[in-house]
Amino acid sequence: MAFKHLLTFVLAITATSFVKAVPASKRVRCPDGKNTVSNEACCALFPVLEDIQTNLFENQCGEEFHESLRLTFHDAIGFSPKLGGGGADGSIVTFSDVETAFHANNGIDDIVDLQKKFIPKYNISAGDFIQFAGAVGLTNCPGAPRIQFFMGRPPAKAASPDLLVPEPFDSVTKILARFKDAGFNPDEVVALLASHSVAASDTIVPGLRGVPFDSTPGVFDTQFFIETMLKGTMFPGGVGGNQGEAAAPIAGEIRISSDEDLARDPRTACEWQTFATDQNKMANAFADAMLKLSLLGQDKKKMIDCSEVIPQAKTLAPKPFFPANLTIKDLQQTCKTPFPKLPSNPSVTSVAPVPTS
Repeated sequence: MAFKHLLTFVLAITATSFVKAVPASKRVRCPDGKNTVSNEACCALFPVLEDIQTNLFENQCGEEFHESLRLTFHDAIGFSPKLGGGGADGSIVTFSDVETAFHANNGIDDIVDLQKKFIPKYNISAGDFIQFAGAVGLTNCPGAPRIQFFMGRPPAKAASPDLLVPEPFDSVTKILARFKDAGFNPDEVVALLASHSVAASDTIVPGLRGVPFDSTPGVFDTQFFIETMLKGTMFPGGVGGNQGEAAAPIAGEIRISSDEDLARDPRTACEWQTFATDQNKMANAFADAMLKLSLLGQDKKKMIDCSEVIPQAKTLAPKPFFPANLTIKDLQQTCKTPFPKLPSNPSVTSVAPVPTS
């Protein structure tokens, strides 16, 4: 049976009833002759995986992945029990003419347009594609966790309401309230921000693209949490004053105001500090929070667990550090728990932009 007919058949079943999983002891060989899975429907994802790794991400933890990870969040957080929104349903692609015009989605139209070229090639919903692409692309970043992926999101029925995506200039109180409305506690908010370990900004500083949030944007490590706690002294481009921007500790790095505030607020500072030097805790908490995010607005019981299709990222033995000429004395620490001693890395005096396509 052709892939598209197979997936159409399976998704039609999941729309009305729970799909009976193939027993764990029994594996199904996919039509490609290379892969085996627990549920035959997951076979349809391997061609998608190969295509996006080669032709979207180029097997790199680069710009297209950074933007795809941002897209997973901006699509999913469009959910509120009070205000509406379908959550992780692909509405940001399906109704892109509406949602890309939202202020919080500034610049996201580029990755929306890129992903639109891939989605029609496969019998997969926009919501599934967005979350699958984010989970796959993350594995190109050494140190990243393997995020579980569930397939079966129905097509979006309407655009998300505006003002559901937090902005860089929002207060901590406003951010925590928005996330609480969507079902997340403060610790989970901090965990989701581990995404900034492999993030770069294209829009905050006019004329600058690919500006990293930490000194190791190609690696999923704890440096973002360390460097956000340091006193900021400079701005990329040499001039500050941009909405939502705060001073950063090294040249070429960007810091957004909400990250700076969350790193220092009593409600989130201690959790933030634990991530600064605990790679395993950060990675595991991020994986859990991302799975929860990817299921916003969805009925997990009607979905198929295709997590086994997601590759494993390269392992990482991180060695946390302070950038050159900075020490523990440069920390702006709110949490009373002592901060561990870290070496200063003399080679890290600045960070280059992430190359853009």
